[in-house]
Amino acid sequence: MDGAAPEGRLADNVVYFARALRRAGLRTGPAETLDAIAALRLGGIGSREDVFWTLHAVFVHRREDSAVFSEVFASFWRSRQIVEKMIALFSGQAPARPAERKAGARRADDALAGESSSRQAPKDKPVLDVDARFTMSADDLLRRKDFAQMTAAELDEARRAVRRLRLAGDERRTRRHRPNPRGARIDLRETLRASARTGGDLLLPHWRVPKRQPPPLVVLADISGSMSQYSRLFLHFFHAVTARRRRVHTFLFGTRLTNVTRELARRDPDEAVDRSAAAVQDWSGGTRIGEALEAFNKQWSRRVLSGGAIVLLVTDGLERDDTALLEGEMERLHLSTRRLIWLNPLLRFDQFAAKAKGMRAMLPYVDEFRPVHSVASLQALCDALAEDRSGSRTQSPREWLNRPAQA
Repeated sequence: MDGAAPEGRLADNVVYFARALRRAGLRTGPAETLDAIAALRLGGIGSREDVFWTLHAVFVHRREDSAVFSEVFASFWRSRQIVEKMIALFSGQAPARPAERKAGARRADDALAGESSSRQAPKDKPVLDVDARFTMSADDLLRRKDFAQMTAAELDEARRAVRRLRLAGDERRTRRHRPNPRGARIDLRETLRASARTGGDLLLPHWRVPKRQPPPLVVLADISGSMSQYSRLFLHFFHAVTARRRRVHTFLFGTRLTNVTRELARRDPDEAVDRSAAAVQDWSGGTRIGEALEAFNKQWSRRVLSGGAIVLLVTDGLERDDTALLEGEMERLHLSTRRLIWLNPLLRFDQFAAKAKGMRAMLPYVDEFRPVHSVASLQALCDALAEDRSGSRTQSPREWLNRPAQA
């Protein structure tokens, strides 16, 4: 058998595989594709695991992409039995059966469906016209859809929608003043300065009004393994808020606390999110909420919580350690803020009940308890921040302590 033919088929299949990975959301390009082909030729093909880890080392650059890569690899190479043919050609060894599909399966299916449609000629299919005048539009469905259930294309649309969200109308009165001819208070200093310019002949009053500006916004976001399906999309939202609002401070925590305020200040959203993820050493790891809050209260609270700051605590509340530390630090954080809002993606479930010890330790010290799992929930958060609800709450977070799970 001619040796050039297998290499040619190998190169073509790696190219198609790289395109499938790109459709699934991984950042692959011509450079990675050429490196993958060269790595397979140099390293050889001894087993299915050899092919998997060789391509994994080339194409996977982020920890959260590993699960998607595994599913695309299993579906792509298994459906075509390409690995089996290459192993039989080069070594004659029988490959092992692929593992069962887990996380990222849906994105892998969409990527492979797009790949197969690009390689095959389109066929005419009957068109079904549906009268959707009394149903939800595609945009409404996307806004309400859970981030964890979205495909790769829907996640791209969600990122663009999240970047368009606005925080407006949440300005509050400060102690500083600014000149205003219709002000209620006289600006004595400016009045005397203007009089000195005319030699004291004219004494025309100047007026002033209190300045109004948005309060500081502090974000404490959980990036542990249980929050990995939402972390990167939340970072896009925080970047959009940082780009349009002053005095926004963002901290990420898993087993330790990391300040990513400077990283999110980058103008390009993708670069800002990548730099923020790179700055965190415990991405998709464990969770120690109490220790993270203790580090924030001791090192950062006096620097960033002045001026009536609003704190957004984004976590599922699944604390691994003893809750005594968590309860004390939550109380301290609550006393240091003007408004403490807990955003929990687990609230998307109708049967949710605050049974975990971490949740029960945190709920007494938050002002609002909100779901955060979709574009619509983020929009509701923006609307809530635009209003001063310090005097009127729709539901006290303490009510969740006695709420039983629905059947």
